[in-house]
Amino acid sequence: MATSTQTTVSNPLDFDLQGTFAGYWAAVLRVVTGYWFLHAGVTKYLAAEPFNAQGWLVNATGGSPITGFFVWVGQTPWMLEFTNFMIPLGETLIGLGLMVGALVRLASFFGAFLMVFFYLGNAAWSHGLVNGDLMGLLLFVTLGVLGAGRVLGLDSVIEDMDFADNRIAKYILG
Repeated sequence: MATSTQTTVSNPLDFDLQGTFAGYWAAVLRVVTGYWFLHAGVTKYLAAEPFNAQGWLVNATGGSPITGFFVWVGQTPWMLEFTNFMIPLGETLIGLGLMVGALVRLASFFGAFLMVFFYLGNAAWSHGLVNGDLMGLLLFVTLGVLGAGRVLGLDSVIEDMDFADNRIAKYILG
């Protein structure tokens, strides 16, 4: 005889992935995506020449709806310096957060934010609208929605701490 139980979820972003195949798959996606971004950020720091996004920004694809913004950033010294500092730092911190499973929803939000700009900057859509940047964006959105840091990640430890009873903390942990 089969029985079923219904669980009421108070937070619409809560999923019980612990111990499920879907949960372990989300953890694999989280670690692989984290490694991708951690590697991208660290290699920018270890490169022979300092990271400089100016060439990419100024020569952004003309088909992009925000080409003018990219050109402005590439030609405005203080914005270019900010971008050159934040891209490697952001990629490294996002990757590290995903790899260890800490503040995964926050890391996923900023990863998705970067991927939107990468996608729009590589807007040579002659081969279609779907490319690696869009797939990266979808990965970050998926990890954030699923709260993938709760499975084999530090977010499950952080949630057990006293301050994690805060409703805002519940939304950024995952």
